[in-house]
Amino acid sequence: MRHRWTQLRAGHGEGERDGPRRRGVYLLPNLITTGALFFGFYAIVAAMNGHFVAAALAVFGALCLDVLDGRVARWTGSESEFGAQYDSLSDMVAFGVAPALVAFSWALSQLGQVGWVVTFIYMACAALRLARFNTSGDNYSFTGLASPAAAAIVASTVWLWSEALDGPATLFAALAMAAIVAGAGLLMVSGFTYYSPKHLHVKGRVPFVTLVAVVLVFGLLLIDPPSMLLLCFTGYALSGPAVHLWRRSRGLETLAETEEPDESDRAQATEETRNVD
Repeated sequence: MRHRWTQLRAGHGEGERDGPRRRGVYLLPNLITTGALFFGFYAIVAAMNGHFVAAALAVFGALCLDVLDGRVARWTGSESEFGAQYDSLSDMVAFGVAPALVAFSWALSQLGQVGWVVTFIYMACAALRLARFNTSGDNYSFTGLASPAAAAIVASTVWLWSEALDGPATLFAALAMAAIVAGAGLLMVSGFTYYSPKHLHVKGRVPFVTLVAVVLVFGLLLIDPPSMLLLCFTGYALSGPAVHLWRRSRGLETLAETEEPDESDRAQATEETRNVD
């Protein structure tokens, strides 16, 4: 009997040690993700009140925090599935809904039914792009233009043209904006392969000339931020179709087929690049 009681006590203690841990969320990376979500919300409100430059800057603020939250989570060892889902929902607001409504408030509303259809196409493509990313483990390279890059193209265009026109868009600018918004949306759901900047290793040694190049890039951005940002992100968006056409003209296989990593590399890439809390 005493032996049986000892076993019960031992089992109870083991259950306490091996039982489910207290649930909770990591604070720091989730705060950063919340900041990105707030920037997306602020961009919508600012655009509705006619502050288009502030709205565009808010989209870029969300982009910076979106890059930061995943890295902070990895540096602090605070990865979790909750953070991944929260980050995806924040991305939908900041890079799907916000840039579309900013473009609509500034220009697309002048086109009537065409304007809101283009706005919806962009938001739907952003949602589809994020859903594909979440379910396919698209981490080694991007299939389709990443939603932050698409949002940056729309935001920098609004920033540049709203300053040049000093107010709402003209009819010509509205038509051009519709083409840009629709094109960015369709690139998000395309099959073009894009290089993932998340694989840049900032901790390793680099040639001295690399640091000089970074300084030059920052200098160019300070000269005319909206123009240079639009140029950089548009070049990145066009790199996918350009590489695809170049490889096809030379009779080569697609980048995804020739450089597909093995299972161990894919698992490591997925762990390193997941934006989680």
